[in-house]
Amino acid sequence: MSLKIIVKKEGKPGKFDRVNKQKSMNMRKMLLASSLIIMGLCNAQKKQEGLKGTWFATAQFGYQSTNDGSENGKSSSTTILPLAGYFVGPSTAVGIAVGNIGVKSTNQFADNVTLKTNLLVVEPLARKYWNIHGGLFFFGQLAAPIISGKTKVTANGQAVPDSDIKVNQFGLALSGGLDYVMSKHFTVEFSYNLANLSYTTIKNYPGTTKDIKTTDFSLAHVATVTPDYNQAVLGPNGNAISTLSFGFKFLF
Repeated sequence: MSLKIIVKKEGKPGKFDRVNKQKSMNMRKMLLASSLIIMGLCNAQKKQEGLKGTWFATAQFGYQSTNDGSENGKSSSTTILPLAGYFVGPSTAVGIAVGNIGVKSTNQFADNVTLKTNLLVVEPLARKYWNIHGGLFFFGQLAAPIISGKTKVTANGQAVPDSDIKVNQFGLALSGGLDYVMSKHFTVEFSYNLANLSYTTIKNYPGTTKDIKTTDFSLAHVATVTPDYNQAVLGPNGNAISTLSFGFKFLF
């Protein structure tokens, strides 16, 4: 009895093998092309959405000191105004600023008279951004500031009874600025007040029996309350909120 060992030699791939190999290569090419298309669409969509869905936060901190030229007349103010916002579109944002302005004035209103003012500021706003080049953007902002508070009067170190001056102001403020993107989560911005419209009511102002109501419109300037009150509390050329603002903005 004999045992035969049969060894099968591999020859050239048959037609069926070549067809399968070609189909496999075509499939890989299709998958690669599909991946590239999907990535391109995702990038385009991401670019189109811009900053939509992004939160941002910044704050205005300020200190102002003025002197009326006399030996004792002076005024100082401190501003703390945090701001938070949200991009509702690729280049459109809404936000709100809530803060406080504290002012101390000595001998501005009268000799040996000190005025201490505490103002609450609430400022809803909307912004629109336009790209200039690279990371540099121009933005326009429309805000509706609401300022409310009172001034306490002290004479010769003693509080004057029933002398609190109450102030309420609301209006519209238009400003423009530049915003430079330093990194994904950090920008530097500069803005300037362009126009301001305000309506103010002052109650219990010394020397008056009725409320003082003032409408003020100004260009490239922050609206004042009334000239006398503004000078008495904030000093000559003093303003509650600075016309010029510079700060840092955080994106998250």
